[in-house]
Amino acid sequence: MPAYLVHCSCPDSDTATRLAKSAVQARLAACATALPGAVSTYRWEGEIETADEVVLLLKTTQAAWPALRELLREAHPYELPEIIAVEIVAGLPGYLEWVASETTTPPAATPKDPPV
Repeated sequence: MPAYLVHCSCPDSDTATRLAKSAVQARLAACATALPGAVSTYRWEGEIETADEVVLLLKTTQAAWPALRELLREAHPYELPEIIAVEIVAGLPGYLEWVASETTTPPAATPKDPPV
């Protein structure tokens, strides 16, 4: 199953942590890494802007990507957030298998027999 590395710039650590926890809890990302200290320079509405940001890197699968994209978009405070997925073309096989297993919804628990 193809894996993706998703890049999402956040305005602060609290936002990055909130998005990371939501994505991992929903099993839409196996792991999320927040990298503080990013400084972005960009043109927005005709003006050159500079902003301190936290870069969030999420590891997911092709199958989970659409739902992850929507989760990030809906929960992100920016009007137009940077949410970019890049296909991982190579990696440690065991790690990529772990990403796949962590982004797959586990089967429903089977009910246990009632105590006698």
